[in-house]
Parts: sequence; C-alpha cells; structure tokens
Amino acid sequence: MTGRVLIIAGSDSGGGAGIQADLKTVTCLGGYAMTAITALTAQNTHGVSAIHDVPADFIKEQIRVVLTDLGADCLKTGMLSQPATIHAICDVLDELGMDIPMVVDPVMVAKGGASLLAQQALEALKTRLIPRATVLTPNVPEAESLTGLVIQSAEDMKKAAEKLFELGPQAVLMKGGHLHEESTAVTDYLFASDGMVHIFEGQRLKTRHTHGTGCTTASAIACGIAQGMSVDKAVKRAKGYVFEAIRTAPGYGGGHGPLNHGHTVKG
Repeated sequence: MTGRVLIIAGSDSGGGAGIQADLKTVTCLGGYAMTAITALTAQNTHGVSAIHDVPADFIKEQIRVVLTDLGADCLKTGMLSQPATIHAICDVLDELGMDIPMVVDPVMVAKGGASLLAQQALEALKTRLIPRATVLTPNVPEAESLTGLVIQSAEDMKKAAEKLFELGPQAVLMKGGHLHEESTAVTDYLFASDGMVHIFEGQRLKTRHTHGTGCTTASAIACGIAQGMSVDKAVKRAKGYVFEAIRTAPGYGGGHGPLNHGHTVKG
C-alpha cells in the first residue's frame, strides 16, 4: 500500500459518490485513504433529500490531526457546500504550512440535480481553493459556472481552460462527458499551465449507472499523484479505472446507479 490521500469531501449515504466512492477508489488502487468529512447527505440513486453541514472548526480539526500525525502525499477535495468550509480548509493548510499536491473537484450539482455548492461559496472556491490546485477537474457545467462561458466544442473547452488558469491551478482536466451525449465517444482534455495538452479519447458507455464518476475520477488521480505518478499518467490510469467501473456497474437502484469500484480486487 503506497500513497497517502487525505480526502476532504461530503458523505453519500447511498455509497455511490462522495467520501464513500473516494475511499473505495483509493483503496482499490493500492493507496491509503484518510478523510475529513465536510457534510452529511441523505441520498440514494434518485437524488439528495437532505444535507447536514459539518461545522468549520470540526473540519479544521479533522485535517489538522490527520496531517500532523499520518501526513499525506496528496489532498483531494470534493463537496464543499459552504464558504466557511472552503475558508476552513485553506486556513488550516496555511496554519500548518504544508505544501501538499491537491486535486480539486469543484462539485456543484449531484447527479440527480440537487445543488451541492451554495452560490456564495463559488467566490471562495475561485479565490482561495483553486489557486492551490495541482489539478482542477471540472465537468462542462462546472467549467461554465466557473468561467461564465458557454461550452459546446473542444475549442470552447480550450478557451474555458485558459480562463480557469487565470485562477491559478497548475493543470486543468476538462471532462467532456456532457458534450455531444449522442456520440459514441468521450474526449477529455488535460491542459497544463506550460501549454502542454494531453487528449484522452474513450468509448462512451450508454448507461444510467454513472453516479460518482466525478468523485471517482478525481480520487483516482489523487491516488496516482500520491504514488509518484506524473499528472498525465495519473489521469490515464484514472480514466481506465473509471471506464471499467462503469462497464461492470452492479445495476443497483432505480435512478443513477453506482459504479463497481472493486473491479481491481481479485478473488
């Protein structure tokens, strides 16, 4: 077991996304997962019925006690519903003075449509957290919210990435799953701040069992970085892991079902 990942995100009682998906992903890729829980959600494959935010001071304490004892090779953030949550994370990292790689998944809306980010938290996300990101992993709707642009093509994704770089991340993974949903392919673009672009093309699986794909992708990338991979290699492995997790999804629930995170576990 190599690569320590501290996951700072919300809980999904249905187990398909959030902390639960993150823990499974990091573990099944051979890493060691730790958590600082930012919110509790009551949800299933149909949607989110309730959210209970964790107090900011308690979020700080979870992060503080983990990092000062166990340490971390990479951080991953997910659902950070309130401005106070984002400020708490940045404040405690400043207090500890630790420069740890970070994957920021700018979670805004659940698969079922529920909002997971308060509108007033968007500014804190842009000004405090994203500047710390080693990799920012927005899907198309998230990138549109962060940039104010309409994204309908690969060229639009490039323009959005350029605008996102103004916020300070080292790399931006623009996920193309929401573009051209009628097509048989999905194309993601990894933009680096030095101008390098990596293109990842894959088959589009026609299925409703995609709950937690964003969380899973970001955690898989964080695990790769924690294990010493370059960002592009971490993204490549994450893409393959998520594809197989969707392809072999168990089919649970009547809505957007969970993935098969355990496909790497044999026997």
